[in-house]
Amino acid sequence: MAARKISLNLKIWRQESPDKKGAFEQYRLEKINSDMSFLEMIDVLNERLTLEGREPVAFDHDCREGICGMCGAVVDGIAHGPEKATTLCQLHMRHFRDGQTITIEPFKARAFPIIRDLVVDRSAFDRIIQAGGFISVNTGSAPDGNAIPVSQTKAELAMDAAACIGCGACVAACPNASAMLFVGAKISQLALLPQGGPEREKRAVAMVRTMDREGFGNCSNERECEAVCPKSISIRNIARLNREFFRASLFSDENG
Repeated sequence: MAARKISLNLKIWRQESPDKKGAFEQYRLEKINSDMSFLEMIDVLNERLTLEGREPVAFDHDCREGICGMCGAVVDGIAHGPEKATTLCQLHMRHFRDGQTITIEPFKARAFPIIRDLVVDRSAFDRIIQAGGFISVNTGSAPDGNAIPVSQTKAELAMDAAACIGCGACVAACPNASAMLFVGAKISQLALLPQGGPEREKRAVAMVRTMDREGFGNCSNERECEAVCPKSISIRNIARLNREFFRASLFSDENG
C-alpha cells in the first residue's frame, strides 16, 4: 500500500509528576506519513512542542523493534493499540484513518504508578522476577545443550512462555489489574524444563507472594490479557501457574 498523508486529532494524558493531577490535552497533527510508526508520530509531535517551547510528551521506548516491551501505552482503550500481537513501536499509522481522533494514555494500575505522562513504573515486575524467576547453576563453561533430554512438546511450550517481554499490557487490560499472565509465563518457562526443577516449589510460592504484595489483582478469566499480549502468550500459562502454586502449597518449606 502506497504511503499517504493523514491528519490526526490526539488526546494524550499529561501528568507532570506522580503527585500531580493529570488530564488529557488535545493536539492536531497534519500531513503525517502513514508509513511512520506510532512512536515516530509522537516524535513528530514532540519536535513541534519543543520548537514551541512546550514540554514534550514523556513516553517509554528503547529498542523500537518489538523486543523490549518498553513502549507500552493504551491507544483508544487497547493496550499497545488495535493491531493484534503487535507492540506499540511496531504499530504503523497506516492502520488509522485521516481525521481520526486517537486517545493515548498510560497503563493504569495501582502496581504501575505513573511517573510522568505515558511513563509508568513497572519495577514491580522486576521484584517478582527477583523473588524466584531464576535457576541456580554452577558457574563455568556452558553445559552441553543435549546433555539433558527435553521433549519437543515441552521445549516448544517453554519457548512460547519465554517469549513474554514483561511489557505489562496484560495488567493494563485486565479489569482486576492482574499480573497472572506475566507470572504464569515466567513460572511456566522454568517449570516445564528439568533445569527449573530444584527450585520449583520455592519459585511458585515466592513469585505469587511477591505479586500479591505488589498490589496486583486476581485473575477472573476475562481473557483480555491474552487478547492484547504482543507475544500472544496463552492463558494456559495461568492454569499452569495455579497448578504449580497448589503443588507448592503442599510440598514447599516456604509455605510452612
